[in-house]
Parts: sequence; C-alpha cells; structure tokens
Amino acid sequence: MQTKRQIHQLLASAGVVPNRRFGQHFLVDLNLLRLVVDAAQIGPQDVVLEVGCGTGSMTAALAERAGRVVAVEVDPTLAAIARSQLADASNVEFIEGDVLSSKGSFNPAVVEAVRAVGSIKSAVSVPQSPPRLLLVSNLPYDAASAVIANLVNGPLVADAMVVTVQKEVAERMAAAHGSRAYGSLSILLGATGDVEVLRILKPGVFWPPPAVDSAIVRFVRNDDKRGAIDDIALFGDVVSLFMGHRRKMLRACARHAPAHLGDQELWMQLFGQCGIDPTARPEELPPGQYVELANRHRLHRSDR
Repeated sequence: MQTKRQIHQLLASAGVVPNRRFGQHFLVDLNLLRLVVDAAQIGPQDVVLEVGCGTGSMTAALAERAGRVVAVEVDPTLAAIARSQLADASNVEFIEGDVLSSKGSFNPAVVEAVRAVGSIKSAVSVPQSPPRLLLVSNLPYDAASAVIANLVNGPLVADAMVVTVQKEVAERMAAAHGSRAYGSLSILLGATGDVEVLRILKPGVFWPPPAVDSAIVRFVRNDDKRGAIDDIALFGDVVSLFMGHRRKMLRACARHAPAHLGDQELWMQLFGQCGIDPTARPEELPPGQYVELANRHRLHRSDR
C-alpha cells in the first residue's frame, strides 16, 4: 500500500497531477484501505476485479491474498505506474481502458480478461473454498452505479463486492422500500443479495479530497434470492418501467409499458394475481414484489 506522500511522488515523477476528468481521488488512509480489503474476505482461489486501480496501492494488497487480480485503469499514465509498481506480481492482469463500453455493458476486454484468469487454477488448492469473483475497488464516482449493476445483471456476476462510493450512492444501495433513497439500484441489490454500509468516510481520507462524503459498502450475493428470479433481464425491465415513473400510481405507470411488456390491462391482471394495490406508488413495493411481478409476467408470456 502507498501513503499519500508516495502517491504524490509517483505522480510528480510522471509529470502529472490527479485528473478531475477521471474523478481521481486516491484513498490514502491505510487503515481504511485495509478495512476494504479485509471486508472482502478474499481467498487464495478468488478472482478479484479492481476498477480504477490508480497507482496500484490497493492492487498490491489484493495480489497478496487473491488467486488472480484483474486491475482496470482508464488513465494511461496511472496504468503505467501501477504496472511498474506491480511488476513482480505474477497474478495481476492489467487492463488499460474504460471498464464500461456503455452504461449498460462491460468493456469486452474486461469480460474476457476476468474469464481467462478465472479459468486458471490457483497455486494454492483449497477444495472447501470454491473460487469466487469479487469486486474490490475505490470506485470512480461517475461509474460506480453502472459497474455495480452490471456485476449483478451479468455477463460477469460478482459473488460479493466491497467498494468505496459516494455516500449518496451507498444510501441508494442500502435503501429500504418507502424511503426517499429507494430506487432501481436498491431493488436490484435487495432482490439478489444483502447490502451493508460499513463506514462513512470524510473527504480528508482521500487525496485530493472530494467535495462530498463517501462510504465503504459491502454486497454479498444471496443464491436463494437470485434463484427466485426467473429472468433477470425481464426483472430489470419491470423495475425500470415502474421506477422510471415513480411519482405516479402503479396503474398509471403501466400505461407507459413498451410493447414487449404488454398493456395496462395485462398489468392490472398481474397486480391482482400478486395482491398488489394498483394505486400504490412504485417506491412502496419491496424488491420481492418486483420479483413476483416479473415472474408472473414471464409465466403469462409462456402460456400464450
């Protein structure tokens, strides 16, 4: 791990300063860095994806514990510094580029790299601990929600995530139905796993300090919850339909359904089958009711 002074020297030697365009805020409190890494409970067979590896400060700690690490960095200068710092780490694969090809999909190079390293067996055999895919990152603020959502929807599916994000994003991740912060991300995570906010972080633990508070958040996938969703893509479409019009009643939201989701008459039938009041607002429904709605919709389609 690197101190603030060391990171400053690495950037100065390369003739650069933190880039605001890339949202570069380095976590320089080493105790908090250790907390992030420890909270992930990384095993020697696990594959860790780190998005926004910067100068490789956290990457070094991840490499000591994981079977394989895929570190992604969009800034070419920082990517070069990280490669140099981790030159002796044979279990680290660096990807220079944006982790996302669009808001709704991962960069194919990242997907390929994670799949490739995941197929390589760790040198340490731990039969009772099967390999997992973990996201452990000080996430860039502007990409955080999209990265997290993509790792639930696939094609890469994370078993767990421990990330630093903007406090507002952390609140959305953990929000309960009926609360102001409750939204599509809350529903997606609540329907597939369990979320815990581990620590609120003040700006001073980063360099340069951001203008807002941050948080360390842990998400652990729950296989029983995820297995209850018959079609994750359809589930996402259903959530988007209603949360996209969250200030309206459910029956009014249904009027905006695209053709592949059916008309208002169908949705009124589905509300009845699920025991949902059509005059309720979208934020009043817990994640499980969105799962039931999506599953009932899929059953209706298969019966046609």
